[in-house]
Amino acid sequence: MQLAIEVRKLVKTYPGRPPVEAVRGIDLTVEVGQCYGFLGPNGAGKTTTIEILEGLMSATSGSIRLLDLDWRSNQRQLRQRIGVSLQETKMSDNLTVLETVKLFRSFYNSGISAEDAIQKVSLLEKSKARVKTLSGGQRQRLAIACAIVGSPQLLFLDEPTTGLDPASRRQLWDIIRGFREAGQTILLTTHYMEEAERLCDRVAIIDQGRIIAEGTPPELIRGLGAEHVIEIPLETMKKAIEASAVSGLPTVQQVEVQDNCLRIAVGQPHLALPKLLDALSSRGLEMTGLSIRHATLEDVFISLTGRNIDNGSANGAPTRIVNSGSTSLN
Repeated sequence: MQLAIEVRKLVKTYPGRPPVEAVRGIDLTVEVGQCYGFLGPNGAGKTTTIEILEGLMSATSGSIRLLDLDWRSNQRQLRQRIGVSLQETKMSDNLTVLETVKLFRSFYNSGISAEDAIQKVSLLEKSKARVKTLSGGQRQRLAIACAIVGSPQLLFLDEPTTGLDPASRRQLWDIIRGFREAGQTILLTTHYMEEAERLCDRVAIIDQGRIIAEGTPPELIRGLGAEHVIEIPLETMKKAIEASAVSGLPTVQQVEVQDNCLRIAVGQPHLALPKLLDALSSRGLEMTGLSIRHATLEDVFISLTGRNIDNGSANGAPTRIVNSGSTSLN
């Protein structure tokens, strides 16, 4: 197994009263040719970690090797072998797309032409357009063109699709898939769980500066013990139901309330659903609808932390997770 990234006991502490522990002892390995997802909410330590790996920030302690090199002894070599797309890349508004990528190409001893990099990110028709005229999605694709123009062996993408509309996000997904299929190693940070499931070979979930789970997306989802989720909007229910009436049903693994919705994680919905309907009917509860979906990495995160990836529901109410007892769901 050849490793592109090897991190041991990485710690980053910012001085203060008290000190802020942004990264708390991370161990991480990424194999050559993998697309590896680094997942977590804002403030979890993702960007701090990736900026240390990119050589933009020093660690408080721990060891890092990239492509079997380290930053202390091999800084110049590493700069030539990695590509970086930051969470937000500032570029000269008055340069054209082609001029911008040519500038970045001049930083590398070897690589592809600026025109080839622009073509790979589907911006060829914008070659002569000034940066200030580009949309948000086009700017993100330009940032990735600048990151790949040196033909990096290791590509860092920090929140590459944050703030983009769905169409622009999917365009970037296609570009990233192309890099992965070409055998490049990619470290991708994101708080979009669907993005990680679609793009990544392996993922690590980080929360409060620690990795709390690691594996392939299917492995992590199977680890829930429940591969399906039944969802019932709470406003459709006339009165409360005790959590114990739901959590004790066949193959039910977890019951939670989030975004004014009752979510029930189940292993076999065809066994749980009839009993659930019986339980609701026996209590005089009516509902206008329910849905059944496959479990996702979002469900894994909620199971591990007790909250969703955005640190709460849309209206600010925290997620409540229950497995038994007399808690009312209403």
